[in-house]
Amino acid sequence: MSLAKNKARLKWACRRGMLELDVLFMPFVENAYDDLTDEHKREFERLLECDDPELFAWFMGHEECEDPALKEIVQIILNRIKV
Repeated sequence: MSLAKNKARLKWACRRGMLELDVLFMPFVENAYDDLTDEHKREFERLLECDDPELFAWFMGHEECEDPALKEIVQIILNRIKV
């Protein structure tokens, strides 16, 4: 898949049912996704397959993700938005 098509697909997947998640994901894809390792890119795409309530709980600190790889990408996103 071409880089442009993949990025467009990711942007579409980042449009969530919760504004709070849109505000996290959309700027991340625009500004940081290209800098990720291939492994982290795969984990980000896997993260986007999770349900919104679960994502919301992880990003707001209400719950901790039990999957170490997903937990790492959540932390990468949180660290990126604090800059």
